[in-house]
Amino acid sequence: MQAYCLLLLLLLFATPALAGEVRISAAASLTDAIKEVSALYKQSHPQVELLVNFAASGALAKQIVAGAPADIYISANPKWMKYLQEQGVVAEETTKTLVYNSLVLAGSPNAKATALKDVLQMRSIAIGSPKSVPAGKYAEQALTAANLYQQLQQEKKLILAKDVRQALLYADRGEVAGAFVYRTDAMLAKQAKILFEVPQDLYPQVTYPATLLKGAEGKTDVEGFYAFLFSPEGQQIFVKYGFLLAN
Repeated sequence: MQAYCLLLLLLLFATPALAGEVRISAAASLTDAIKEVSALYKQSHPQVELLVNFAASGALAKQIVAGAPADIYISANPKWMKYLQEQGVVAEETTKTLVYNSLVLAGSPNAKATALKDVLQMRSIAIGSPKSVPAGKYAEQALTAANLYQQLQQEKKLILAKDVRQALLYADRGEVAGAFVYRTDAMLAKQAKILFEVPQDLYPQVTYPATLLKGAEGKTDVEGFYAFLFSPEGQQIFVKYGFLLAN
C-alpha cells in the first residue's frame, strides 16, 4: 500500500515544475497554519501556485528520497531533517528553525492542576503511546525527569492514546482528567483548556526545521514564499495557531 501511494504521488508531482509553482512538503501538524500562510501570500502573489503535500515528517522525507519532487521541506522533528541531510538532498545553507511547539496539560476548566506535581491527584491522564507518538514520548520524558512517571504507572492512571489528537479528545470529552498534548492541539479543544505548560527543561524542545531542497535555490517564487514563512506576517499566523517563534 505504501508503495502504491508513493507511485501515485510521483505521478502527481513528477511532471516538471512550471514557472510560478512552489512544491511544499510539510508536517501534518502544520496544516492549518500553512494553509492560512499560503492564502495570505496568494493575495499579493496571485501568479504563484502553491502545491502543498501534508503528511508525517518521516513519510515526507522518505517520499523525497524516493524521488517525489519538492522545493521546500518542513519537518516536525529534526531527526528527519538530519536524515535528508545525510541523503544529500538538502540545500543546507538554507536550513533553519521555523517555529517551536510546547507540551501542555489540557483538562477540564474546573480542574485545579497548576503544576506537574498536581497530576498525582488527578484520576486519570491521557498521553500518546510513548513508543509511537512523539508527544507521548515527550510526556514520558518530562514525567520521568520529575519522578512522577513510575508512580502514575503503578497507580494505573495513564491512559495511552494512538496519537496526540486522540489524547486531546479524551480530555475534551471528560473521559480523563487531563491529557498531555502540544499547545497547538490544545488550542483546538472545544471544552478542555490549557491547565499549565510543562517545564521546558524536562523534555527536548519540539522543533520544526525548514529547508529548501537541492535544485530549488535560485528559484524566485520558491525563495519568495520561503522568505514569507519567516516574515513577521507569516510568523504571526503560526503564533495564532499556538506555535512558538524561533527568535
